[in-house]
Formats: sequence, structure tokens, C-alpha cells
Amino acid sequence: MSVVATGIGSLPGTDFAESVKVVLDELGGDHGLPHLPELPDRGAGADMIGRALAILDGLDADLQPAGWRLTGSTGSPGVDHRRARSLLAQDLDLLEEIADGYAGSFKIQVAGPWTLAATVERPRGDRLLADHGARRELAQALAEGVRTHLRDVRRRLPGVEALIVQVDEPALDAVINARIPTASGYGRHRSIDLPEASQGLAWVLEAIAEEGAEPWVHSCAAATPWDLVRGAGAKGLAVDLAQLSARDLDHLAAALEAGETVALGAVPSLEPGSPLSDKQITEQVLRWLDMVGLDPHELSLAVSPSCGLAGAGLAWSRRAMALSRTSAGSLNG
Repeated sequence: MSVVATGIGSLPGTDFAESVKVVLDELGGDHGLPHLPELPDRGAGADMIGRALAILDGLDADLQPAGWRLTGSTGSPGVDHRRARSLLAQDLDLLEEIADGYAGSFKIQVAGPWTLAATVERPRGDRLLADHGARRELAQALAEGVRTHLRDVRRRLPGVEALIVQVDEPALDAVINARIPTASGYGRHRSIDLPEASQGLAWVLEAIAEEGAEPWVHSCAAATPWDLVRGAGAKGLAVDLAQLSARDLDHLAAALEAGETVALGAVPSLEPGSPLSDKQITEQVLRWLDMVGLDPHELSLAVSPSCGLAGAGLAWSRRAMALSRTSAGSLNG
């Protein structure tokens, strides 16, 4: 069995350089898959949505009281959008400096097209989700932006053996099942047909694969349509172990049988009320493997926190990564 430890993306605090050092310390050795940290505590441009908007190709945005909104014309980003792009560039500069000489695998994250469409407004108001053309344009702009972002990361980390891009889609199930509220809050956006949902995600995942990286999709939401995600081209599925249903087990087992990776969110993202050991995490993963009924020696797994760690304390975020690492080491042993 090949098992690595990784993080989902977000961490607490505002010191990016220190966060990179912690990630490399905890996840940069044997059985580790370090990742590019996201620090939402620094403001809107540094969270999952701001990061994704920072790499969009050909679309600009500004920040309104109700949230992010596209501006409707290129070359006219708002001050917060410019800040998001500048912050990402500065963070990549620091990553290049701190991770100089790193030669293992590395993971970066980006919000997916449907989570963006459910969050960002179109120029004349309401979510992009309400406009078929805007949904299509957003997904394609994200796909092209991911290509450029990947090339930039490769240039900065020339020794990296393999790059993984985790596409975060926590809103996917809600988009498909018409649970995203309209701007008024009194209605719900119409559901997105499954072929369109698959195509929008596929554009992004295909761009990742064409750039030589491995596309994963992460969601810690219940009822995520993992069959649709796999059909769109995901080669890794990052899940919250506590949210899985019997139906999910079938989809995850099929992914493992196909040689794809499943990242099990087995470590709580918030500090539990009682002490937690790596042995308990390992036993939890082994029980899950027994339920799946596959030969563990032939599987590709990752152990991670259940979701992002931005809401955790600094001490627990580091402890969660350490628990993931030691559990992965035990499973490999």
C-alpha cells in the first residue's frame, strides 16, 4: 500500500512564510505530500475564492459588500482583485525561496468552477450560476488560468517530481440539486443539468492533466456526486471520512480499483475534546479499508485532516498534520 499524508489547504494565522515552513517540516519528509497554504485570516483575497479569482484568465472582479462580483470588462480589476493577484505572486516568491531544493511531490489548490459560480456575482447582480453563458465563460477562464498558474509553480519549484492540483468543490452537490439561494434569499437557483456540471469541471481537470499534473477533487460536503467527479476526469478524490455514505463507498472503491488515489479526511479539522493518537487514526483508516473490501497492499491512499484547518488553533493545525504523517507511516509499515 502506498500512503502519503497531506493537508487540505487552509491554515490559521497570517504569516505565510511560517506556514510554508510548518507544512514542509510536517509533510515534506517520507510519506508526506506538502501543499501550498491558504491563509484566509489575511482577508478576502487570501481565501479559497480570492485565490481562484487571482488566477482567472481574462476576467476581472471587484469586492462588494455582498461579496465578489465580476466587473464585466477586462483590464478593470477592483483594488481587492489587484491585491489578491499581488498577494499570490508574493506568496509564490516566498514559496520559491523557502522550498528551494525541495524534490518531492507537491500539491496546490484552487476553487472549482461550480463553487465559484455559486459564490461570485455577475456584473449586473446575482450569482454567475443564473447565467448559462457566464457559467461557461467562468469555467473556461479558470481552466486557462490554472494552466498559467501551473507553469509558474513548476518554474519556481523545478525539482518537484510530481504536481497535484486539488480542485475544491464543496458547493457541487448544492448546485446540482438547486440548493443555492438567489440574491434575495427567498428563492433558489435552478439545478444544473448533470452533463453541463460534468463539462464545466472537466475543462478544468483536463487543463491540469494536459499540463502534466494530477487532478484531484476535494469536497467535505455530504452527498458529493463522486461518480460525476470521476467521469469529469479526477484522478484523486479527497473526502471527509465522517461524511461518507454507503453509496460513496462504492464510488471510492471503484476509484481505488482503477488505480486512482483516495485522500481520507480522518483527522478532525478542529481540536477534539479528548486526546487523539495516530494509532486511533490508523485504526480508523484500516476499519474503512475493511469495509471497502479491497487488498490494502495495492491501493493509493492519502491521510489528511477532514477539511481545511483555518478555523483551528495554530497548535492543533500542526498537530493535525503530524497525526496524518505518523498514521501514513504506520500504514506503509
